[in-house]
Amino acid sequence: MEPSAPPILLCIDDDPLQHRIVERLLQEFVHTKYTFDSATSYDEGLAKLSGGQGTVCLLDYWLDRGTGIDLLREARRVSLATPTIMMTVADSDDVDIAALDAGAVDFIAKADLTPRLLERSVRYAVKLGATLRQLREEALRDELTGLLNRRELQALLQNEWLRAVRFKRPFALGIADIDHFKQVNDTYGHPIGDRVIRHVGEVMETTLRRLDRVARFGGEEYAILMPETGRREAGIAMERVRAALAQAPCVLPEAGLQIAVTLSIGVAVPLEDATSPDELIAAADRRLYAAKRSGRDAVHCR
Repeated sequence: MEPSAPPILLCIDDDPLQHRIVERLLQEFVHTKYTFDSATSYDEGLAKLSGGQGTVCLLDYWLDRGTGIDLLREARRVSLATPTIMMTVADSDDVDIAALDAGAVDFIAKADLTPRLLERSVRYAVKLGATLRQLREEALRDELTGLLNRRELQALLQNEWLRAVRFKRPFALGIADIDHFKQVNDTYGHPIGDRVIRHVGEVMETTLRRLDRVARFGGEEYAILMPETGRREAGIAMERVRAALAQAPCVLPEAGLQIAVTLSIGVAVPLEDATSPDELIAAADRRLYAAKRSGRDAVHCR
């Protein structure tokens, strides 16, 4: 078994002397040994921090252009996940609060740096960062299925829409609904209905590409975001999902049940079918209900 790589402390500071000081302090850590990495400019630091190059980051307040707070805010716009400690030459309540508001998890003054203080701050930052990541992940997920929730799907849809408009990259949106789901709840009860909802999500995720994003959109309805996919390819992908589910009933051995499940699915593509993300959802939804009216267990792309 390959040994795991040591964690990395990324120090962003335009003063090379500060890098040498921090590297020496790291050598005296008691609990965890860190590899040292550094950046000596705003742009280099932003590239490394945005790229996730570091287990934890020690970020100076004053940089060659702008402040560490500016850098931190800019990094957060591209989904920063690295816990960051802000440091400056002097302790200041104003800088402290501004750093935390920008997304830092701790703040220390350079004059106070000792091996013990830095190690305590790093341990705290890593632990808090892991907790915050878990909370963020939970906030993006549907509690019942573990799929993305509606809010996160809409955020991803907005980003994909902007990319399609700016770079002319194709994508498609599918909206799917379990056929006759009310009968499942009325016949077997809501706990069994919940199992069916989870089962459908599992089949979707195992059938689609890793690139695709599946969300529970509400009740027994799902949304599927398919990047780099045109109308024809999206129709094929949704037909694959429909067929896979038709061949995979929800099996509940403890209840002695095997429940057949089918889906109706509507597909829409940007610009051709809609001029905004909300219109795209509405277009896919209309095709979903057209599939319902045509007899269910079907995919409608036009």
